[in-house]
Amino acid sequence: MDKIALSGAYVNFHWENLGDIKVGRPNLGTEVPVVVYRVFEYAMYDVLAHRLGTDLAKEIIRSAGYKAGKEFAQHVLNLDRDVDTFLADLTETLLTLKIGVLRVEKLNRQTGEIVLTIGEDLDCSGLPVTGEVVCHYDEGFLSGILEEYTHRKYDVREVDCWASGYKSCRFRGTPKI
Repeated sequence: MDKIALSGAYVNFHWENLGDIKVGRPNLGTEVPVVVYRVFEYAMYDVLAHRLGTDLAKEIIRSAGYKAGKEFAQHVLNLDRDVDTFLADLTETLLTLKIGVLRVEKLNRQTGEIVLTIGEDLDCSGLPVTGEVVCHYDEGFLSGILEEYTHRKYDVREVDCWASGYKSCRFRGTPKI
């Protein structure tokens, strides 16, 4: 059996734990359909919610997104850029990776507050309308990315979502004091 699996390395997630996907999947490649991603995410949320309650499940999903966002920022994004270039690169990267179509709606350069929208969001675009926001993983993911770039803790919350009746997701990011 693989040494990584036996060592418990997955307990402390790091980018390197993802392995070399190109080597491991020479025929199938690096991409999977959105439905496969959503089956994993929503099945995980369902199990967590039934065992721990919905509030704790949302926080766990958000925390996982945060951890992923920090690792993603460190290993995929160039953090040594001015804010406009960084946000343009982030927009391009999310588009290239088919995560979603990012748009910066508002940015207060003095306070660091930011409002972002994501169209065709990997997590929710096309879901049935339930009247609630569901992109808790994205909240954490964006929070982790913003923290890595600014070196400030961020609270990111979704205020509009496909599942709440909008055609794109809107996130408000506020630096923590």
